[in-house]
Amino acid sequence: MNSLFKTTGVSFLAGLAGAAFWTTFNFNKPEQFSDYPQNNKTEVSFASQYNPSPNRPTTDAPISFVEASENSTESVVFIKNFSGTDPRRYSMFDYFFGGGGVPQQVSTGSGVIISDDGYIVTNNHVIDRAETIEVVHKKRTYKAKLVGTDKNTDIAVLKIEETNLPAIKRGSSRDLKIGEWVLAVGNPFNLTSTVTAGIVSAKERQINILGGDFPLESFIQTDAPINPGNSGGALVNVNGELVGINTAILSRTGSYTGYGFAVPVDIAMKVSNDLIQYGEVQKAIPGIEAVEITPELAEEMNIKTLDGVIVTHVIKNGAAERAGLQRNDVITQLGSQAITGKGSFEEALSYYYPGDDLSVTYLRSGSAKTANLQLQNLEGGNGVIKREFYSSSILGARLEAVNTIEKDKFGVDHGIKITGLTRGYLRELGLREGFIITQINGNPAKDPDKVGAYLEKFSGRLLLEGVASNGQPFMQSYSIR
Repeated sequence: MNSLFKTTGVSFLAGLAGAAFWTTFNFNKPEQFSDYPQNNKTEVSFASQYNPSPNRPTTDAPISFVEASENSTESVVFIKNFSGTDPRRYSMFDYFFGGGGVPQQVSTGSGVIISDDGYIVTNNHVIDRAETIEVVHKKRTYKAKLVGTDKNTDIAVLKIEETNLPAIKRGSSRDLKIGEWVLAVGNPFNLTSTVTAGIVSAKERQINILGGDFPLESFIQTDAPINPGNSGGALVNVNGELVGINTAILSRTGSYTGYGFAVPVDIAMKVSNDLIQYGEVQKAIPGIEAVEITPELAEEMNIKTLDGVIVTHVIKNGAAERAGLQRNDVITQLGSQAITGKGSFEEALSYYYPGDDLSVTYLRSGSAKTANLQLQNLEGGNGVIKREFYSSSILGARLEAVNTIEKDKFGVDHGIKITGLTRGYLRELGLREGFIITQINGNPAKDPDKVGAYLEKFSGRLLLEGVASNGQPFMQSYSIR
């Protein structure tokens, strides 16, 4: 494998496909969003653990935002992403800002210190494809280690080697009220420690921008001005307590036009804790797929409410099937939380761990019923999982075995999924992020280590079979020298 195939122009074709999709999108709809921008449940002992003030003001306008600014600005850092010199390197976020295809060597964003010993939370897209990450705090620059990422929530965790850092105080996004004053703290346009003010405009927003296999969107919407470079910065309440991680803006120009979106802190901290403790988010799943109730669906299915979600698929031998849930059931409550739509449904689930028991209230043919779910992990079990990866700079990717949900979704018994695709052998072959390889030269692909080592050393005639990320089967033959 001394010589590789000539670059196939995958990035260019992907850019064209992305452009075609966005230009055909209904212009009367909001333009899509942009930003530059356990069962063992012991949590990391963050200095930022939620400790609400006794008489915390909510919707009353404060005399000033001085206290909130002083309590939060020192905990927000400036992040530099050094991505090398690959001329093909650009992201979907660049496309939104009119830079599609333009080489980027350094991109910037923000982050929030969540522990005094150097853990920092930011957005996944801020550090996407980084070869080197630097964190600037109080004019000092630190090399940062990437602890873990989660595309499903656009959250990433970094670690710098420093002590006695000013960890931000944590608030609660679940207690946050619409109309409450908030501040956005970050580094827009490379202007460090910038503070802007606004109110919470809405909660549980779904804006369909996140990647990952199980995107979790329940954004806080705010009119606090957020601009390029604010990504990964802090959204804080009037006491300077962290309530969200600024992530995206709705804009036709790339700059702030009135709508900003943040990942709720309760979600961001659960994800961050999982990444620190286990290296992977411990996602608890009920074993179903569900959709929002629209007026059209409600009329078609004779549903008397627009609150809740409709079960569209029940995974075979999953938690929901064992609990007796069926297709077309309408879930209206999880535990003590009423479900108003897909956003609140996903958010409610995000706080649980595999193995937790959760009561579910649902409607079937208009009659209210209850069931008890024992939530499962992505492998179909009830315990904490640590996914094993095979990372290879030669292949330019991470390889991982498909999980139970992916097997059900794609109709396969086994397979190795391509993740974290960068420059390398697999991209040269024309393979893409999310492809699942099921057969290599007629042999089943099951073990990431064996598949990775085999591909790195192979020469000769190579036949790959599998499933693309859109569910389409593929079979491709290559001549490797």
